[in-house]
Amino acid sequence: MTIGRICNREVVSAARDTTVQAAAKLMRHFHVGTVVVVDIGDDSRVPVGIVTDRDIVIEVCAVDLNQNVITVGDIMAPELVTVREDEGLLQTVEIMRYKGVRRLPVVDKNGNLAGIVSIDDLFETLTEQMAEMARILGREREQEVQNRR
Repeated sequence: MTIGRICNREVVSAARDTTVQAAAKLMRHFHVGTVVVVDIGDDSRVPVGIVTDRDIVIEVCAVDLNQNVITVGDIMAPELVTVREDEGLLQTVEIMRYKGVRRLPVVDKNGNLAGIVSIDDLFETLTEQMAEMARILGREREQEVQNRR
C-alpha cells in the first residue's frame, strides 16, 4: 500500500508571507493543527515548510511576538521533510522515525503538494492491516475444524 492511498488530500496550506494570525484562523476554521507552507507557481504548489499549532504557541505567543506581523515563513522549520505519494507505508514510518516528525507533506512526482500524512493515519492503517492478519488465523482454525469433522 502506498502513502498516496492513505494520505489526506485536503491540505490546509498558505504562502510564506501569510501572517501567523491568519494561519491560526485557518487552523481553527478547518479544525487542523498544521498548515503546510507552499511556494505557489502557475500550476504548482511546492511545499517549503510546515507550521503547527505548537510552533505558533512556542515561537510567537510564548515570547509575545506580534502575530499580525510575524509570518509562517518566519517560524517554519528550516528543513522540510516530505514523502513521495508512491512511497510505501513502512518506508514512511522509517522516515518519520529517523527525522523525528509526526506529519509529512506528501508530494507527487513533480514535487507538488499532493496530501499530508500523520502518524495517526499510519497507526490506523497498520492497525487495520494487523486485524486482517488476525482474521486469517481465525479463518485458518475454522477451516481446520471443518475439515477434521
